Amino acid sequence: MATTVARLLGRTKNIEKRSKKYLDEALYYKLFKEGSDEVSVRHQLNQFLKSRKRVYKWEVGDTIRKLRDRKRFYPALKLSDAMSRRGMNMTVSDQAIHLDLIAKTHGVGAAENYFIDLPETSKNHLCYGALLNCYCKELMVEKAETLMEKMKELGLSLTSMSYNSLMTLYTKIGQPEKVSAVIQDMKASNIMPDSFTYNVWMRAMAATNDISAVERVLDEMRRDGRVAADWTTYSNLASIYAGAGLFEKAETALKELEKRNTARSLSAYQFLITLYGQTGNLVEVYRIWRSLRLAFAKTPNIGYLNMIQVLVKLKDIPGAEKCFKEWESGCSTYDIRVANALIGAYVKDGLLDKAKKLKEQAQGRGAAANAKTWDIFLEYYLKNGDIKSAVDCIENGISIGRGDGRKWIPDAADVTSIMGHFEQEKDVDSAEGFIHLLKKADDNVAVELFESLIRTYAAAGKTSPSIRRRLKMENVEVNDACKKLFNVICSE
Repeated sequence: MATTVARLLGRTKNIEKRSKKYLDEALYYKLFKEGSDEVSVRHQLNQFLKSRKRVYKWEVGDTIRKLRDRKRFYPALKLSDAMSRRGMNMTVSDQAIHLDLIAKTHGVGAAENYFIDLPETSKNHLCYGALLNCYCKELMVEKAETLMEKMKELGLSLTSMSYNSLMTLYTKIGQPEKVSAVIQDMKASNIMPDSFTYNVWMRAMAATNDISAVERVLDEMRRDGRVAADWTTYSNLASIYAGAGLFEKAETALKELEKRNTARSLSAYQFLITLYGQTGNLVEVYRIWRSLRLAFAKTPNIGYLNMIQVLVKLKDIPGAEKCFKEWESGCSTYDIRVANALIGAYVKDGLLDKAKKLKEQAQGRGAAANAKTWDIFLEYYLKNGDIKSAVDCIENGISIGRGDGRKWIPDAADVTSIMGHFEQEKDVDSAEGFIHLLKKADDNVAVELFESLIRTYAAAGKTSPSIRRRLKMENVEVNDACKKLFNVICSE
C-alpha cells in the first residue's frame, strides 16, 4: 500500500509512518477514494478539513496539481484557501496557481482583485504571467496586450510561456497573422522558444493557409537544435496536412508519430486512428486498430467508441457494426455513447427502424437513451418534417439532462425551426407549450422566440391581453415590428 501511494504522489516519504496528527493516507488518495466526480471529491475534502489532520506542504501542492489536471478547480481552490488560513507558507508559485484557480472558479474579476491585494514582492513574472494567461484564455485582447507591455516595462524576466499565451489568443480570435510579430519580439528579446512555441506558431501559419510557412517553422526548429520535434509537433503537422488535403505528407508525419508512441499509450493509438481516418486511409486505420487491440487485450469503451466513430465517418458501416458487436459481446459496462455512434450512422442513412432497435437494445442492457441519443433522433425528425416527434425528443432530452448534472439545452437553430413551423401553421397552443418546455431547460428564453410567438398570435387572429405584462416580467424587449402587433394582440 505504501509503495502504491508513494508512486501515486511521486514522492518517497513514507506517509503511513507519520504521527497521528497527520492524515493516515495520501491526501490525493483520500480525496479520490469514492470516485473522481465533483460531488465525491468535495465530500472527501470537507471530511479532511473537518478532521483538522495535518499533511505535508509538498503533498498539498501535489494534490492541487492533480486536482487541476482533473479539472476539479473548486476543490483545488478550497484546499489552497484552507491551507493558507492554517498558516501554510505560500510561495509566489503557489500564489500564481491560486490566482489561476480563482479565475477558473470565480471569474477574471475576482482574480484581478486577488492580484491587486498581493504584496509587491509577489508581483513577479509568475503572478503577472498567471494573470496574463487568464486574460488570454478569456479572449480579453486589450487587457492581455496592455498587461504584456507593462510586464516588459517593469523589466520582468519573461519566458516563452507569456508569449505562448499571447500567440494562442491571437490564433483563437482569428488573427493568426499577428503571431509572426510575437515571434520576432521573442527573438529580439532573446527569449528561447520551447516546443509549445513552435507548435502554436505552426498552427497559426496553417490558419493562414500557408503550408509552406508551416514547413519553414519546422525547418527553423530543426536548425535551432535546442528544441526537439516531439509527439505534439508531428501530430500537429499530420493534422495540418490532412486538413489541407495533403494526405501523402500527412501519412509521412503519421509514420514519424508512430515511432514516438514508445509507451504504447491508448490515447496515442486513438489519435493515430483519428488522423489516418482524416486521410481516408481505411487500411491504416485497421492496422493501428489491430496494434491497439494487441497492446490492450481489454480495450476500454473509449477505444471502441473512437474506432466506430472513425469507421462511420469513412462510411464503413459494416466495419462499424462488426466492431460494435465485438465490443458488445465483451463489455463489462454498456456505454450508451458507443451505441450512439452507430445510432447516429443509421439515422443519417435514413435507417430509422435499425436506430430504434439499437436504442431499445441498449435500454435492455441497462444503458438508457441520454440527451445525445434524443438529439440524434431530433435531427432526423426535423429533416423529415415530423415536428411532433421532434418536440418529444426535446422533451426527453430536457428531462434527462446531461450526464454531469447540467441541463441539456437544444440547439438554437432546431428551436427556431420548430417555432417557425408553429408560426406558419398558426398553432398558438403548440408554440406556447413549446416555450413552456424550453423554460425547463433555460429560464431565459431568447427574444427571437417571443417575437415568433407574437407573430403566431397575430397570424392566428388570437389575442393575449397579458402578453405585454408577461414580456415585461421576462425582461424581454421585442423589435418594433412586434411592438406594432401589440395593439391587435393585447386587445381585450
